[in-house]
Amino acid sequence: MSRTGITTLVAAFAPLVCAWAMATQKMTYPQTKKVDQVDEFFGTRVEDPYRWLEDADSPETRAWIEAQNKLTFGYLSGIPERSRIRSRMMNLLKYERFGVPSKEGGRYFFTKNDGLQNQSVLYVANSLSAKPRVLLDPNKLSKDGTVALAGYAISRDGNYIAYGLASAGSDWTEWRVRDVRTLKDLPDRIRWVKFSGASWTKDGKGFFYSRYDAPAPGAALQAANYYHKLYFHRIGTDQSEDVLIYHRPDEKEWGFGGQVTEDGKYLIITVWQGTNRENRVLFKDLADTGGSPIWLVREAEAEYTFVGNQGATLWFVTDKDAPMNQLVSADVSVPGRPVWETVIPESSDKLEGVAAVGGSLLASYLHDAQTTVKRFSTTGTPIGEVNLPGIGTAGGFSGKFADQEAFYSFTSFTVPTTIYRYDTAHDKSTVFRKPQVKFNPEDYEVKQVFYTSKDGTRVPMFITHKKGIRLDGSNPTLLNGYGGFNVSQTPYFSVINLVWMEMGGVFAVANIRGGGEYGKAWHDGGRLKNKQNVFDDFIAAAEYLIAEKYTKPAKLAIEGGSNGGLLVGACVNQRPDLFGAALPAVGVMDMLRFHKFTIGWAWVSDYGSPDDPEDFKVLLSYSPYHNLKPGTSYPAVLVTTGDHDDRVVPAHSFKYAARLQECQAGPAPCLIRIETSAGHGGGKPISKVIEESADQYAFLVKNLQISLPASFGK
Repeated sequence: MSRTGITTLVAAFAPLVCAWAMATQKMTYPQTKKVDQVDEFFGTRVEDPYRWLEDADSPETRAWIEAQNKLTFGYLSGIPERSRIRSRMMNLLKYERFGVPSKEGGRYFFTKNDGLQNQSVLYVANSLSAKPRVLLDPNKLSKDGTVALAGYAISRDGNYIAYGLASAGSDWTEWRVRDVRTLKDLPDRIRWVKFSGASWTKDGKGFFYSRYDAPAPGAALQAANYYHKLYFHRIGTDQSEDVLIYHRPDEKEWGFGGQVTEDGKYLIITVWQGTNRENRVLFKDLADTGGSPIWLVREAEAEYTFVGNQGATLWFVTDKDAPMNQLVSADVSVPGRPVWETVIPESSDKLEGVAAVGGSLLASYLHDAQTTVKRFSTTGTPIGEVNLPGIGTAGGFSGKFADQEAFYSFTSFTVPTTIYRYDTAHDKSTVFRKPQVKFNPEDYEVKQVFYTSKDGTRVPMFITHKKGIRLDGSNPTLLNGYGGFNVSQTPYFSVINLVWMEMGGVFAVANIRGGGEYGKAWHDGGRLKNKQNVFDDFIAAAEYLIAEKYTKPAKLAIEGGSNGGLLVGACVNQRPDLFGAALPAVGVMDMLRFHKFTIGWAWVSDYGSPDDPEDFKVLLSYSPYHNLKPGTSYPAVLVTTGDHDDRVVPAHSFKYAARLQECQAGPAPCLIRIETSAGHGGGKPISKVIEESADQYAFLVKNLQISLPASFGK
């Protein structure tokens, strides 16, 4: 068939002749129409020729998706190593994985996945030695595993569980109520819940939750989310009868989270505004049925995270006057303005969180992105340190202030997530559940290094690989980053990463600014007008790996999801010469329109607003979609997204991929893989995780020219 014939078929969105494209090493992409769309921002005209792709359900966009997927999957199917990688991932994932248990009414509740179950199953046991029984199996709710358990809350007597279900990766959840004793659902159905859990009253008669009003028909996956409302639902009643506890019709961006204290006396209402870490707090005495919530923190000047209480004394972790966080208390028994006191003062390490367990306070710290846990009395007196199993990440510490046991998880790059029971009375940890993964951790090496960024800032990075690799610049290397929203990147175990290292690869995680590893200053150093620091830090990490001869540009790939997808897109634009391949996933790629969809407006706290003239200049300077340049040789790029992503809408990835294909002057492929019935990543079935990850690694094998070791998969 002639080139003209192929071009005609491409223009009509017909199947592409992938063998021809691969043979010539010149990728031919589906013809994507351009429209004459120009927006003016403060006197600057900005073209947006692929605006039409924002309508994800239009016939034109669906045809474009189909054509792109045919090209991408045709390309991937021609990579022989793809099936071996997928098989190895499946084999390694055949191990039991457990969640951190919680205890209510003498019963223990925890999740378990047998290995390849699409969704983890929720179990209940009457004691630690009793045989668990299945309480809820989400795998039975859909044929393809795309209905996920998005959250649950157990009544204080352990008799009821409120649980949220999310379909096809959406952030929208529908909440239901199940009787733990009979395993039967009550007729309760609560819809249009988003960004909310549930918190039961002590008597178990109902729970607090937050939701939005029902969106207009057809607008659920794209319309902006405003006017959150906090409700109380009494079990056995219709949602229409739910009691509105708090809302602010004068503040459309405010969101609310309601949490009942362990003793059932107070309702703590956290008021959030987007992703801004500074929040407000109200409380309500639940014995005063007619009373209104009372302000505890009226101005959003600092972050306050509720920990627990002892009578009228409420504990909060805050960065108020403490950039590395401290624990403070408020006595709400005093009428008028509460009396605040410092309980655990700020230290040189970042205080990540505090759990009130066993009559004491367990404080989790980050020391160079690694967890340490210290014990304090309720007055702040140090009483020891929890001996963790090693260097890594510990989390959970679920337990009651009145109990003498807590549960926590521990993981690291070579340590599968293990669940421990902590005896607070004897200061002793014992294994509750330990997974058995078919690999030898002694075969791998983990190190933490520190490198210097462009402005002289010292940045940490974890590097993991098989022992015995040669530092000759020949190792395929995958560099991961996030850099935003105060999110700390700490050590974690992943079979997907393990497979990469079995393939002979080096896996690196850079703790770049914008994250929370070193407190408020580290976060502030990578947001708003400082966002370029994030990209500089990541580029410097890549340069370190090359300078230290772990790898070279042709063997170096970068990956990141969501805000990390933005990171990857911006760095590819700024240094296309530095990378051999890139894997941006569900990325924020259009920095001038992100705030117009679903919860995108909430990210203004980190990014700034396109509607502000100064913020606009900064956003335009690095926006991945807008900074692609025609005639540039870009590295190989595989964009991934889901057609039901209602957090970072897929239009970001659609428009970016279309523009990238238009601008690519080099031979490296620029493809987009669009998952159907999938969203931002939460609740994604294991089967889809395996397929997507295998495709990404196959893409890297071909474009980084990786030869799999003879021992791979054996």
